[in-house]
Amino acid sequence: MIASKYEDGCVTDVAAKTAEIEIVPVSDKRGRAAFVDLGRAFSDRLEHFVPQIRSEQIELVDPAKNPFFGHARVQLFIARRRGKPVGRIAAHIDELALAMPAEQGFGPGTGFFGYFDAEDEEVARALLTTAEAWLAEQGMTRVLGPISLSIWEEPGLLVSGQDHPPMLLMGHHPAHYAGWIEAAGFTRAKTLYTYDLDITSGFGPLVDRLVQTGQRNSRINLRRVDKSRWDEEVATILAILNDAWSDNWGFVPFTPAEVAYAGKKLRAIIHEELNVIVEVDGRPVAFMLTFPDVNDALAKIKGKLFPFGWIYMLRWLRHPKGAGMRVPLMGVLKELHGTRMAGQLAFMMIEAIRLEAIGKFESTRGELGWVLEDNQGMLAIADTIKSKVNREYVIYERKLG
Repeated sequence: MIASKYEDGCVTDVAAKTAEIEIVPVSDKRGRAAFVDLGRAFSDRLEHFVPQIRSEQIELVDPAKNPFFGHARVQLFIARRRGKPVGRIAAHIDELALAMPAEQGFGPGTGFFGYFDAEDEEVARALLTTAEAWLAEQGMTRVLGPISLSIWEEPGLLVSGQDHPPMLLMGHHPAHYAGWIEAAGFTRAKTLYTYDLDITSGFGPLVDRLVQTGQRNSRINLRRVDKSRWDEEVATILAILNDAWSDNWGFVPFTPAEVAYAGKKLRAIIHEELNVIVEVDGRPVAFMLTFPDVNDALAKIKGKLFPFGWIYMLRWLRHPKGAGMRVPLMGVLKELHGTRMAGQLAFMMIEAIRLEAIGKFESTRGELGWVLEDNQGMLAIADTIKSKVNREYVIYERKLG
């Protein structure tokens, strides 16, 4: 049986009971900490999971700290059975997503669920039903998930690739969650891939020719990101990103506040050699960001900075020798999409960063992603550089009412 009560768009008393399961909303500091700790407890059971820093996870669900809350309504829920926590879920509505065209995946009436963990299928069903009820009370007609919380944070459920550790900013979920979500009536809306590649050797004659031709083109200038002008560089990347990705499925504009927040959090792992901007005729038209996989270090310290983990982290951050490299974001201005130059600029950036990763950091592997299943341009690039799919994430959907 599901019982719920809402007043003025806010939860005043929510309890979902199936057998002895009770699901209650949490919103205060203590509740948010319990919500995060419950997720950490579930993650600790998973093989290959890498513990994250607890304070950073709590910050992500804190309305006072995460700028996502500036354009979103969020409700966190915890499930208990006979008083014991047995699951969690977030239900949220992104006002920017509501304003997007429906043909791009989101749009009017679209709500989301995320941060999904459950002890068993009964708990999973009760959590999903509660999230759906909250979203329906808010006027939503469709739910997508898991997305935790922003599309720019952790989109999708890991459905294959549990046999190796995730890289930074990647979700890691047990395989059986997919069956529970599908049994609750959800179907696949979109699949996202990550690609693994050996970076110790080049990508073949075709790529070499494109790169060399680009290097001889006086109109093209590939340069490193300048951390001494960090705010200016971030603004340049944001402008290219929001233009380059604007037609993609699931696109929601990355706000300046969110970029500043992410930039501050990620600055410690930014190495100028691994992050580039390309200018054509003096105008920035493309970028590529590459981060050394901080999960390598977090695994060593088990996600704990104290008492001595911070010393190891500081040393690693200065020179992450041998670290895997992840490319989470790259983009070329939309006006160049479909042109020979777009592919050329992409290969120039990939090759420049590959050489730096090998030469300075002694890296041997990289990872690209996420890549949408129908992003033909990126799929072609991934194929050309001989990368292989190593993880698959799914975003599910279900109509409400």
